[in-house]
Amino acid sequence: MEHIDECKQGDAIGARVESVTLIDVARVAGVAPMTVSRALHRPELVRSATQKKVLDAVRATGYVPNMLAGALASSKSSLVAVLLPTIASSVFADTVQALMDGLTAARYQTLLGLTGYSPQREEELVEAILGRRPDGVVLAGTDHTNATVERLTRAKIPVVEIWDLTDTPIDIVIGFSHEKLGEELARHLIKKGYRRFSVLSVDDPRALRRANSFIHELQRHDIDNVRFVIRHAPATLQVGREGASAILEGGAPEIVVCSSDTLAQGVLAQAASRGLKVPQDLAVMGFGDLSTAAHVYPALSTVRVDGAAIGACTAQALLERFSRDNQGKNYPVRLDTGFAIIDRDSA
Repeated sequence: MEHIDECKQGDAIGARVESVTLIDVARVAGVAPMTVSRALHRPELVRSATQKKVLDAVRATGYVPNMLAGALASSKSSLVAVLLPTIASSVFADTVQALMDGLTAARYQTLLGLTGYSPQREEELVEAILGRRPDGVVLAGTDHTNATVERLTRAKIPVVEIWDLTDTPIDIVIGFSHEKLGEELARHLIKKGYRRFSVLSVDDPRALRRANSFIHELQRHDIDNVRFVIRHAPATLQVGREGASAILEGGAPEIVVCSSDTLAQGVLAQAASRGLKVPQDLAVMGFGDLSTAAHVYPALSTVRVDGAAIGACTAQALLERFSRDNQGKNYPVRLDTGFAIIDRDSA
């Protein structure tokens, strides 16, 4: 009973707390309300000493600026929505970091949404996010529902599709060709002397496009008997080990080509558990060149994609579009950031 009384007392105290207003902050700082607004939203217009007074008053009062009200008044929210399939894999980490760094430096905030590799989920998120009046939207990939494309087109805000290329972007597309990557990787490995291939991929549409392009290029070189194992996304070490087991049940190929470094490291672990030497008994190829790829044993051969460049270019594209001076007219609609095949010890 005593504990319940204390809880009730706490509720009563909380009920007496009133919302702090901009006027309250102005009173504590000893400045006009307009000065507070400028210090928070246009600090370059306010002297540093005045801005410090305002920020001290904000901290002292616990004031939370109403960003939505400012957005309605200026038709800008200073918010960019970023939709990714997952954060379970670190493959997007460099892209997101560079994107956020570029936007934050320009005083824009980011809102992150996860689609779970589902175009339908992406459609739902786009609908919800547009209600928050973002200044721009970033989408991972170019596979969308017709409703998503139509909704974003009608919104008339900058849209950047990343980690992919298409000849028909919604607005701007920054990334690389998954089909070209698959073809070049196949030719590269054939040139190294490999003939018996297996492919391990998650069911991410972009990963599958790379894998199918890789297999088709092998077929062009009369290599037809390719074991193709697909597992549900996201890619994890466990999924890599399970996929490797499925492949090895049919006899060890010369090389396993994986849709991500994470899967490839799982294959390395499974090979070690079976006493297989890499690359002598089984070669392994990854994708993504994660920070761990060069430091596993043996060092992982992979394909490097410049995720940081994709993020930085995306921030630049958005900021140029946001600029009232040129409306982004000088920024290309389609930017190919390319890729590089990295030979290390595993293949």
